[in-house]
Amino acid sequence: MRKTLRWLLSLVVLIGTFSVGSASAGAATAAQAGKSTDIKDRILAVPGMSLIEEKPVDGYRYFVLNYEQPIDHRHPRKGTFKQRISILHKDTSRPTVFYTGGYNLSTNPSRSEPTQLTDGNQVSMEYRFFTPSRPKPADWSKLTIWQAASDQHRIYKALKKIYSKNWIATGGSKGGMTATYYRRFYPRDMDGTVPYVAPNDVRNDEDSAYDRFFKNVGTKECRDRLNSVQHEIFERRGEMVPRLKKWAKENDYTFTMAGNADKAFELIAQDLVWGYWQYHLVDDCDQVPSPDASTDTLYKWADEIGGWDAGTDQGMLPYTPYYYQAGTQMGSPDYEEPLLDDVRKYPGLNTPRVYVPRDIPMRFNKHDKAMRDIDRWVRHSSSQMLYIYGENDPWGAEPFRPGRHTEDTAVFWAPGQNHGAKIATLDEDDRATATRMVLEFAGLDVDKDKKPKRLTAYDKKLDTPRKEARTLRP
Repeated sequence: MRKTLRWLLSLVVLIGTFSVGSASAGAATAAQAGKSTDIKDRILAVPGMSLIEEKPVDGYRYFVLNYEQPIDHRHPRKGTFKQRISILHKDTSRPTVFYTGGYNLSTNPSRSEPTQLTDGNQVSMEYRFFTPSRPKPADWSKLTIWQAASDQHRIYKALKKIYSKNWIATGGSKGGMTATYYRRFYPRDMDGTVPYVAPNDVRNDEDSAYDRFFKNVGTKECRDRLNSVQHEIFERRGEMVPRLKKWAKENDYTFTMAGNADKAFELIAQDLVWGYWQYHLVDDCDQVPSPDASTDTLYKWADEIGGWDAGTDQGMLPYTPYYYQAGTQMGSPDYEEPLLDDVRKYPGLNTPRVYVPRDIPMRFNKHDKAMRDIDRWVRHSSSQMLYIYGENDPWGAEPFRPGRHTEDTAVFWAPGQNHGAKIATLDEDDRATATRMVLEFAGLDVDKDKKPKRLTAYDKKLDTPRKEARTLRP
């Protein structure tokens, strides 16, 4: 079975927060802040908080910060590390959105959709162990979903004293998973949680949902065209791999982790159909090249969809924390592609171990009940949870499903949409319902006799989705 790695706990006693740094230093900083009403002074008065930079943003104050966190929240005296966060400050009288991407923190200001809808503040967090938010030395056993949720809990507790209105957690894909896990472990922190396109790998060894998805997604014509061109790319391996080697040499890329250029080729080429549906629509299918196209055309198309750099050491290493978690706790989809059986040379190559340096020990914990516990909680006990999925997004094959006994929860599917599904892409009635839910989570007054609308005007600089690196991950 091939591990398709692109995205990609037993119950614990919840622990409280603690202050990093000396009591006297904290008291002095707090006293200084008490003399100032400037938001920067108030934020920097938080023990353990330090400023990296402030950037100008029209209508906001924007801060990139370090926040000192314990390496192990269960044993906070055993060392700390600096975790990057950012704050897009609107006004302390507004609600606050806690955004998690699940990966590195972008230091350029942007607004998530809930922030746009509510005209709120936004706190964003870099996921632990993504550089530079990595302890030194790195004890990888402390990279768990509970430890990351506890990072969020401490940040929330520290900033809630400043931003006292309602809080909403959100994030897309791995960020949506992160928002869900945080809500599971600290259910009283947030007033609402809005995960987007969040995969839910309940059982790592049972992924038939993905087989069903690829048999039915889009149209038969589009599926056939994609399958044919992918197979043809494998057929031309003898022409593709030399091109890949030449490109890598010219750009100082290496293939140590994959094993060699031929294996790197297979890692990327076998995921092209998945990658197409993750980022493209049925309407784009007429742009998929014919199997009769030139090798140059097919090579360039594969680069656009999958990115040959994703098979290099330089493409893999920045995402080591994700692959580590996929291979130890979160799991990842198994997806068979029988149409490639006659051209694939390395069955089983695409596993988490390939993407993680060999000096980092890792083994999937089959006895860890985290995913099943979270799935069960979402189904039976969750509240104020709003999930958004794209109809044609492969990551939606295994979604979260709040059950009928949950309170104030919903799952909406954006017709024909991919991994970029938003509330704005829902059908009109669903869009109105979802928007109303977000505004209510935020504690804002909603006129039940009028169709709810976002409270901000579109801002090209803040609201344009960031173009992600071309790696097939959630």
